[in-house]
Amino acid sequence: MTSVKTLLASALLAACAVASAADMGSAPITLISPFPPGGGTDTLTRMIGSAIAQDTGWNIVVENKPGAGGNLALDATARAKPDGHTLVMAQTDNIVLNPWLYNKLSYDTFKDFKPVGLVASSPSVFVVVPESPYKTLDDVVKAAKARPGQVSLGIPGIGGSGDLIGHLWRKAAGMELMHVPYRGWSQAFPDLASGRIDLYTGSVASLLPQIRGGKVRALAVVADARSPALPDVPTFAESGFKTINQTIWWGLMAPGKTPDDVVATLNQALNKSQAQPDVVKKLEDSGYSVMTGTPADLGKRHRADHDIFGKVVQEAGIPKQ
Repeated sequence: MTSVKTLLASALLAACAVASAADMGSAPITLISPFPPGGGTDTLTRMIGSAIAQDTGWNIVVENKPGAGGNLALDATARAKPDGHTLVMAQTDNIVLNPWLYNKLSYDTFKDFKPVGLVASSPSVFVVVPESPYKTLDDVVKAAKARPGQVSLGIPGIGGSGDLIGHLWRKAAGMELMHVPYRGWSQAFPDLASGRIDLYTGSVASLLPQIRGGKVRALAVVADARSPALPDVPTFAESGFKTINQTIWWGLMAPGKTPDDVVATLNQALNKSQAQPDVVKKLEDSGYSVMTGTPADLGKRHRADHDIFGKVVQEAGIPKQ
């Protein structure tokens, strides 16, 4: 009798799992973007949301929830019903770095989220104005060593990936750079154009229009391989800094208690949409490289980068907010 009950219970659980996974199209799926409309993350979120919706027929609604370095979006996701109908476009600069940059968070970066899958990466790129005397990273290093602390690097916020990569570069090169924080490119560009700062760093996705428009010139990207959008720009590794290759990545996360079968369904839909040639082209034309894989792949990347960047934050002495 016990074995019969066990079999019935197992069959019921399996039926419920199938039903929950098959139920994804029964209600809108809210895909939360941690940044305002029009930015790089928002554009990526809408491209992926649209691709999945077209392929599956699901109703995917992008909701912008900017603020607190992405914490408002992550908090909303962590508190949402864990049924697969709320997802967030998490990225290195929030789900990885925020635990190291904020004294109090309303969520646990590992327990309160379940990885769905990697979406894309975009290298950091270091740029100067076209008339800058710096043609290579080596030119910057030589100038910084000749004038310690006087060569300035604009960064999009203290403690962000650009700031930390700048610290890694300083350490690897044995030089001093003055980091100058900005809210973003629009605030930094006047200072770069006027010569108040010497160079600036941001993601390829965010700076690609300025590079293609000739407003800035790219010196190098931070990645294992050259960016498809900037095939003529060398990597830091090619420029002599082989350990500096930490790309910025984006991945879909669900609330922590979302059932595994639902996550598997979402991951399958994500990977299928990313395999479409037109989607790949749109992403690469916008400065991204497609990243695919299992939920476990995203989980491993999340944990590894959390540990790597945590050490950099501590070594750099960046205080928590």
